[in-house]
Amino acid sequence: MIAYYLRRAGRAFAANIDGPLLGGVLLLMAAGLVALYSASNAGWGRMSGQIINMLVALTVLWVAAKVPPHYLMRIAVPVFAVGIVLLIAVALRGEVVNGARRWLNIGITRIQPSELMKIAAPLMLAWYFHRYEGTLKLRNFALAGLILMVPAVLILRQPDLGTALLILGSGGFVIFLAGLPWKIIAGFALAALASAPVVWSMMRGYQRQRVLTLLDPSQDPLGAGYHTIQAGIAVGSGGWTGKGWLNGTQTHLDFIPERTTDFIFAVYAEEFGLLGSLVLLALFLLVIFRGLMIAANAPTTFTRLLAGAITMSFFTYAFVNMGMVIGILPVVGVPLPLISYGGTSLVSLCLGLGILMSIQTHRKLMNS
Repeated sequence: MIAYYLRRAGRAFAANIDGPLLGGVLLLMAAGLVALYSASNAGWGRMSGQIINMLVALTVLWVAAKVPPHYLMRIAVPVFAVGIVLLIAVALRGEVVNGARRWLNIGITRIQPSELMKIAAPLMLAWYFHRYEGTLKLRNFALAGLILMVPAVLILRQPDLGTALLILGSGGFVIFLAGLPWKIIAGFALAALASAPVVWSMMRGYQRQRVLTLLDPSQDPLGAGYHTIQAGIAVGSGGWTGKGWLNGTQTHLDFIPERTTDFIFAVYAEEFGLLGSLVLLALFLLVIFRGLMIAANAPTTFTRLLAGAITMSFFTYAFVNMGMVIGILPVVGVPLPLISYGGTSLVSLCLGLGILMSIQTHRKLMNS
C-alpha cells in the first residue's frame, strides 16, 4: 500500500516534466557546481549559496511546467505591465551598485526587474502576434517593435547594455518567427550599418572602450584589455585535456577576473581543456535542440513563438558569454546559462525552461 502511494506521488511529481530537457539542465547545473567550486578556491561559501539558488530555480521550473500555456497567454499583458512599472521604479528609486541603477529593494530582498523582462517581453509579443494571427500587416510588426523598445530603452538607461541587447534579441526572435519579411530585415540591417557613426557618438566611454578592446586588447593590457587577455590565456593554456580540476593556475593565482560569474567558462576551459569544453558545448546543444523540437511541434502560434524565442534566447546567452570569454565578442557582462553564479538570472532561465516543458507536455491537451 505504501509503495502504491509512493508511486502515485512520484508520477504526480514528475508529471509535465520533459525528461530530455530536465536531464540537460541538471547536467549543466552539475558542471556549473564543479567549475564554481574551483573558481571559489574550494570554498563552500558561494557553493552553498548557489545550491540554494539552484533549488529555488528548479522549484520555479517545476511550478512553471505545471501551468498550462493558455494561462500564460492570459497573464502575458499583466506580467509585461508589471515589468514596465518595476523598471520605472528602478529608474526613480533603484539602488546604485557599481555605478549602475539596476536593483530594486523590496524589503526582504533586492530584485533585478530587467531579468523579469527576459521572459515578459517575448511572452507579450507572442500574445500580440497570436491575437492578430491571420491578419498580420506591416503595422503590426512596427507596433511590436515599439512594444519591445520600451523595456529596452529603460534598461539601457540603467545603464545595462548587455541585458538590453539580450531583451531586444529575445523579442526580435518572436518578431522574426512571426514572419517578418526578409526585405524588412535587410532594410533594418542596412539602416543599422548606416547609423553606426551615430550610435558610436551616443555610446558611453566605457562602452566604446569595450569595442576598441575587442579589436586590440593589448592596447591596455592592465586596464580595459585585462579581462580579455587573461581569459584568453586561461582558455589557451588548457590545451586538449586541461590542467585538471582545481589545478588551473590562472584561476588559483587570481588572474581571471569575475571568475565565478561572467568568466567562469575560462575556469572550466583551463581545467578541462578542449575536450571538456566540447562536452559542455554538447550539453548546451542538447538543451537547445530539445527546445527547437518543442517549438516545431507546438500547436498554436502563441506557444510556437514563445518556445522558439525562449530557446533562441538561451542560445544567445551561451554564445555571447563564450564569445566574450574567447575574445570574439566585446565584454558585456552576460553570465553563462546555468553555469555562472547568481540567483536572479538562474531563476529567470529556469522559468523559461519550465514554460518550454509546459508547452511540450500540454501539447496533446491543446490539440484536442
